[in-house]
Parts: sequence; C-alpha cells; structure tokens
Amino acid sequence: MKRKMNLRFRGQRGIGLVETLVAVAVLGTAVVAFTVALSAGSLAVGEHDDSAIAQGLAQSQLEYTKSYAYNPGTATYPLLTAPAGYSLSVIVSAVPNTDNDIQKIIVTVNRDDEEIMRVQDYKVNR
Repeated sequence: MKRKMNLRFRGQRGIGLVETLVAVAVLGTAVVAFTVALSAGSLAVGEHDDSAIAQGLAQSQLEYTKSYAYNPGTATYPLLTAPAGYSLSVIVSAVPNTDNDIQKIIVTVNRDDEEIMRVQDYKVNR
C-alpha cells in the first residue's frame, strides 16, 4: 500500500516560494491597476456632472432671460437661483451697427469663483 502512494506522487512537488511570490506580485499589480482605473473613472464622472450642471444652468438662464420683458437700456436681467457653489452672471450689450431691438446676451456660469462655462445668444424685441 505504501508503495502505491509513493508511485502516485512521484515527480510532483509542491509550489515553491518563488512561484508563490510571483503569483502574489501579479495579483497585487492587478489590484493596484484596478484601483487606479476606478479612481480615474470616479474623477471623470465628477467632472462630467459639473459640466452637465453648468450647461443646464446656462441654458435655463438664457431661456429665462429671453422670455423676460425686453428692456432696451438694461445692462443685465434677473438671475435664476443657482445651486450651492455655483453662480450665474448675465451681461447684456447692444449689437453694433443694428437697431435698438436686438441685444447680445452673455451668460457665465462659475463654480467656486472659477469660470466653467460661457454662452451667448441674442434677444430680440418682438
């Protein structure tokens, strides 16, 4: 019986220390790479969210300003309420070489005092 056991395990040795260390190093590298990719993805999602919020705010402010009663002598129009951390500004100017029935509107969206987005459009007295 003992002879049969010896024949079965002949030529088979256990995993050595070097093989174990290589396997742990490969596994560790994979975990680090996965963690870095996950954090980079999280940052990208955060930036996209900021951009989407800024774009929505700018478009909403433009539409609100365009729907507001036309005032030929104004330099700005009322602002919408912005979420915490964001601020809006509207600058209105006359368009050169045209009549007084058209204005250029520039809406700027800031987050934490840093300009994120600036859009412009025209308002016509109808």
